[in-house]
Amino acid sequence: METRRFETAQTQGVEINRVLRNTYMLLSMTLLFAAVVAGTAMALNLPHPGLIITLVGFYGLLFLVAKTQDSAAGIPAVFALTGFMGYTLGPILSMYLGAGMGDVIMMAFGGTALVFFGLSGYVLMTGKDMSFMGGMMQAGFWVIIAMFIANLFLNIPALSMAMSGMFILFSSGAILMQTSAIIHGGERNYINATVTLFVSIYNIFVSLLSILGMGGDD
Repeated sequence: METRRFETAQTQGVEINRVLRNTYMLLSMTLLFAAVVAGTAMALNLPHPGLIITLVGFYGLLFLVAKTQDSAAGIPAVFALTGFMGYTLGPILSMYLGAGMGDVIMMAFGGTALVFFGLSGYVLMTGKDMSFMGGMMQAGFWVIIAMFIANLFLNIPALSMAMSGMFILFSSGAILMQTSAIIHGGERNYINATVTLFVSIYNIFVSLLSILGMGGDD
């Protein structure tokens, strides 16, 4: 009985390490790919697709990833999603550079890296189970939706900054929960894990750009 338990635990450990390794490998590749696409969009001075196309493209490709995450088609779907998100980021970065706010981009990049590695490192080192955050994350999601709809009509700078802050908190929670789910065996699909982490990193970066941009706007 003890031998069987040991073998089961050993098998689970190997599976967890596999998912963790594949997740961070694919995440690194998609971040690099998105950066190349963003750089290309900047070099070609491509316009931003707009809110409607962005939302349709994002959720459409997210649905495609969800449908293909257990098959070989999942990898191309992930790159299609992350590449599209990189494209939407290109015009935003061009706008900041055109306004002479290159330092804001670097600060947002550094802040995003610090948040991601700090949160991931915390969970990996402590091994804490962060599943208790599920209720708070669900509540936070609906708060963000309400703030987003309100901001469409009110367009108040303070509300935009508050929403960016909520995005950072929500995405930070997603990083904690996703990393915890991997190391505790609750997440066995590295494609799904990669997308969750990528979207969280993207949201933190864009939100920091918004907050720092407002703070540095004369």
